[in-house]
Amino acid sequence: MSLWTVLKLLVALCVLAVMTFTGMLAYHIVVRPLGGVFEKIIPNPAEVVNKQPDADFAKMLDSAELPDIDPGEKAFQKAHELLALGKLPEAREKLLNIVNVFPSSSSAPVARRILGEMNLDEILSTTHMEGKKNHIVKKGNSFFSIAAEYHTSLDCIIYLNGMMELKGIQPGEEIIVMPLDFRLLIEPQRKTLSLWDGDRFISEYPILHLGVQGKLAPGKFKIGAKSAELGGRQVQPQSKDYRGAAKVIQIAKLPLQLRGADNAADAPAHGIVLRTPDMEEINLLTRVGNEVEIR
Repeated sequence: MSLWTVLKLLVALCVLAVMTFTGMLAYHIVVRPLGGVFEKIIPNPAEVVNKQPDADFAKMLDSAELPDIDPGEKAFQKAHELLALGKLPEAREKLLNIVNVFPSSSSAPVARRILGEMNLDEILSTTHMEGKKNHIVKKGNSFFSIAAEYHTSLDCIIYLNGMMELKGIQPGEEIIVMPLDFRLLIEPQRKTLSLWDGDRFISEYPILHLGVQGKLAPGKFKIGAKSAELGGRQVQPQSKDYRGAAKVIQIAKLPLQLRGADNAADAPAHGIVLRTPDMEEINLLTRVGNEVEIR
């Protein structure tokens, strides 16, 4: 046999060996694992899937610091989108959900502020009549008697009817009135005062200064009196100076008053002090007899 014939036989055997190995490898992958050298080249797929991570990898996963997920933030982002689209009822529902369900969320303070602005826009609007009534003045009526009849205040009557001061009224005149049954919630630890309609959140206000001796004991009280001061003297609601006077709310059975100040530096030493615009708003929406809860 010539050398050339031997070389051709060797090449043919090599080709045959490669083809056989390739076929067995394909069988190992597609049909059934063959084990041995084939398993070293390509491990059993089932074993790869079921293989548990080694101890070092498991420790790495356990020690990994995953970012905290704030569900309130996600809800706030959705509420922001709804506001941008002008879907106010849906946005209000989302914001209220944050206030009630996720009060400790980082988005809760902003949600309370936006929700408060939306609520007060409706409550103080003379075009939104939900919760308000039209009273036709009868003979013998006065602003005081009307306020008593509807459980409201002179401040609220003056505001809703666009008056600068109380004036004489005549039978047949129409006056917008709104019963005031809101309650105040004071939370000294959070330094906030909030307004509620039963269990429904209305608005929240920051406390600038908490000037009380000792710790305020939790409990439920009432608004005992409301007054206004200007230049060290008392001003009555029917006075033309009433609108510019500083409003004061006295809590019954407690030596505790609510007052307003333009900033913390100007805050009186005693009592609960709010920003002047906030105090005006609270005075407008409360009456003697409203509930005050300290929590």
